[in-house]
Amino acid sequence: MRVAILSSEAVPFAKTGGLADVSGALTKALHAEGADSFLIIPLYDQIDRTALGSTFIDDLEVDWRGKLARIRVWQSDALKAPTYLIDAPHYFAPGKIYGEVNDFERFAFFCRASIALLNRLGDAPDILHCNDWPTGFAAVEMRARRRHEEFFAKTRIVFSIHNLAYQGAFRPSDLWWLGFNAYASDFMLDGAASALKAGLVAADVLSTVSPRYAREIQTPEQGYGLDWLMRARSDRLIGITNGVDYDVWNPETDTDIAANFSADDLSGKRECKLDLLQRFGLPQEPERPIIGIISRLVGQKGYDLIRQAARGILDTGAFFIALGAGAREYEDFLQSWHDQAPQRVGVYKGYAGEPLAHQIEAGADIFLMPSLYEPCGLNQMYSMRYGTVPVVRATGGLDDTVESFDVSTGKGNGFKFGPYSASALLEKIREAIYFYTQPDIWAQIKRNGMKTDNSWSAAAKKYLQLYREVTRGAPV
Repeated sequence: MRVAILSSEAVPFAKTGGLADVSGALTKALHAEGADSFLIIPLYDQIDRTALGSTFIDDLEVDWRGKLARIRVWQSDALKAPTYLIDAPHYFAPGKIYGEVNDFERFAFFCRASIALLNRLGDAPDILHCNDWPTGFAAVEMRARRRHEEFFAKTRIVFSIHNLAYQGAFRPSDLWWLGFNAYASDFMLDGAASALKAGLVAADVLSTVSPRYAREIQTPEQGYGLDWLMRARSDRLIGITNGVDYDVWNPETDTDIAANFSADDLSGKRECKLDLLQRFGLPQEPERPIIGIISRLVGQKGYDLIRQAARGILDTGAFFIALGAGAREYEDFLQSWHDQAPQRVGVYKGYAGEPLAHQIEAGADIFLMPSLYEPCGLNQMYSMRYGTVPVVRATGGLDDTVESFDVSTGKGNGFKFGPYSASALLEKIREAIYFYTQPDIWAQIKRNGMKTDNSWSAAAKKYLQLYREVTRGAPV
């Protein structure tokens, strides 16, 4: 099974969120399962050049806007699976992965270059696996090219939805010079052209990152104007929960944390907690629980609930530590909260890189994810592995992966609340802290989470089964 995975970001090269974790980890996990998998991403200027090998191709010709653009492609083995990086400085030298006014053009070029690269890599892929709106252009082009190019005749398209809210909208008038005017109807959505919608229409099979999210996006509440399309293609839509790369997220081997520990020996977690308090300039009071959160500072992540519940959270006696960047209103809220309670609230605004995220996962006692919606979520699974108990809202992948603790059975690895309200959030935080004060029960909850298998191996097997079914033309 030859699988080409296209993504706008991937660990360990470039990351803004969970898409990067998934793209890198899935490629590696498929390779470990015996698939001939490889990854294609843009070469951004922020990518560490020491992760690259030598130039793989220095004369890739890309038919673009009526001319042939000649670009280079680099190869890297840093992922433990082949990765090809499209070197087009005109589009990818800017510092931001997203947020340029011509993002649609940048990623349309990336998709065109990626398909040109496939012609140079030997056999055509059995599967072209596209991820989110930046790769929607590739799905449309592959569908068109396989109709009249024998080389791609058997290539099937899988399109993964990581977040339906991000739709890659741009002006319909730009379709003609991008070369997609013949497929305008596939792109059109509410008066704009949407690269996401086009990818959803063009793909043979749609996947998303958890079973519950696959159901939720078929509703007006979480369909973001595309619920009708999700319902129309529901027979070709499947939810596969993301996994965790335990080569990276493992407290027994993690070199970024103060001390290693395991489910059988949790003693190192206390040292990680003291280290975390020191890093954020908080009092060395390890008896207090630490509530941690790592996320983009946007409404989707439940920051409006945290703001409403702020006084009640501190009334529990806990520390609160936050890492992230985003909307100015939430950055200002966190700064104000820290200024009012500098001995209880620690804040890092921005993206400090992976080490600090690992240190928060290892040192916190409780991890908060009160999301309005969450297609899958990864931090709740990272938290479990590090003996940090998740408190989440029961939505999307959070509901699929977190099992509420039941004191009568001793089963469960976290705490879930349903209503999207500050009072429901506070109730679950208080419940978690009640059990935190009972060390034997708390240790059981931590061990339950640490022994939960969220590995990518299981998810990779499900993707391989999906690939086999779509190449055979079988129903999903």
